[in-house]
Amino acid sequence: MEHSVIAPGEATAAAQKEAPRATAPHTGSLSRRMLLIAVAWISVLLLGGGLALDRTMTGLVTRNFDDQLGYMLTAMVGSAELGPDGEVFFNRALGDQRFLEPNSGLYWQISGKGHEDFPSRSLWDRTLKLKGDHFDGNPHVYDSEQFGDERLRIIERSVILPGSPIKWQFAVAASRSDLDAQIRRIRAILIWSFVVLALGLIAMAAMQTYYGLGPLRRVRRAIADMREGQARRVDEPLPLEVQPLVEEINLLLEHSERQAEEARTHAGNLAHALKTPLTVVMNAATAKADDLSDTVIREAAVMRRQVDHHLARARAVGRRATGLARASVGESAEAVERAVVRLYPNVRFDMDGNREASVAIERQDLDEILGNLIENAAKYGGDSVFVTIDAVPDDPKTCEIWIEDDGMGIPAEAKDKLFARGARLDTGKPGTGLGLAIVRDVAELYGGSITLGESEDLGGLLAVLRLPRAAGK
Repeated sequence: MEHSVIAPGEATAAAQKEAPRATAPHTGSLSRRMLLIAVAWISVLLLGGGLALDRTMTGLVTRNFDDQLGYMLTAMVGSAELGPDGEVFFNRALGDQRFLEPNSGLYWQISGKGHEDFPSRSLWDRTLKLKGDHFDGNPHVYDSEQFGDERLRIIERSVILPGSPIKWQFAVAASRSDLDAQIRRIRAILIWSFVVLALGLIAMAAMQTYYGLGPLRRVRRAIADMREGQARRVDEPLPLEVQPLVEEINLLLEHSERQAEEARTHAGNLAHALKTPLTVVMNAATAKADDLSDTVIREAAVMRRQVDHHLARARAVGRRATGLARASVGESAEAVERAVVRLYPNVRFDMDGNREASVAIERQDLDEILGNLIENAAKYGGDSVFVTIDAVPDDPKTCEIWIEDDGMGIPAEAKDKLFARGARLDTGKPGTGLGLAIVRDVAELYGGSITLGESEDLGGLLAVLRLPRAAGK
């Protein structure tokens, strides 16, 4: 029976395909949110505009209808006279033929106290019931339901004819059927017009939303291509509003690649540093050397120094990645000074400068840097150590910290050698030789630097530590 062999890379890829993808929490669809807002605004504006336009149009039609009735009422008053018996009559016929047709929908009537009502022939056997609760020269218009299924629009006016003390009530009434039919037609046109307008605006909003969010979909596809290894950056041109996001994504990718490269370099350096001690131990053990125990102890110390150095660097890289580092130089220097004083009670420590200065570095890493520098100054210097915080206060970006001692100093040609891992000029004092190497590596991780010189005031070594200044300090 044949057995298939699966390569480790293939097994990992298969496991990734089978593993369910974690769904990130979200707050809903941006497209749906924009479309709902657009629909809500379109509905509110069209509804308000439709109601206003409906009231305006129906008001215009109704006023035009009332004006026609008013013209007829004015013609009635102008044609009215008193007969010998005191009754009202018209000296000429009214022009509209509908006044003569029974139940035509257009009627007039004249009423006076103590006199029978004088109706148009179109009223036939019916009589208009007028309100008659006023007396003035202005016409009054109102609706009436007195004819049952025929709604009326009535205009009336009080008149005193020459030679008559009686207050006559002149009225013209018309069926509202034509007026209501016009209003229904207008409202139907408005409703259909606004529905079509609303659908068109919503469709336009949907198209605008789809087109407007298109660059985000392109960014998503570009990121998917990068995840699948088909691209390294989002490099296609995008609108101004999206371009800053793309630039930040590219910077984040560059930062991640730089960190990955640092991690690979760091792992390679550690492997290379441990390879030689392990080879020495292996050869000694294979040859069964007499000094095997001494060799193991010596090489184990070397490996331990290397591991400590790389662990310190790894911790600094991890804390730097958060991007929120901030530490007070004065507080850190005072804490280090209290610890070093216990180890070197005969050394005098002095501090000057801006103790409120803050730098963009984690407090633990700042303590480790200052601890190495101040301890070295106390160990290899004379009787005095002087620390100056923010030695160049005019620099808005960098905070300089000077650590000076009154020792013998070091030769100029030996300054660069001190930054090598394991380098020591005084082998008679305990130490690992990794202090300055760790200081340099951690400072550079945060964008700083360390240089060595000669102290003008104390005559010994001057260590100048430069670190990026924290925002606002």
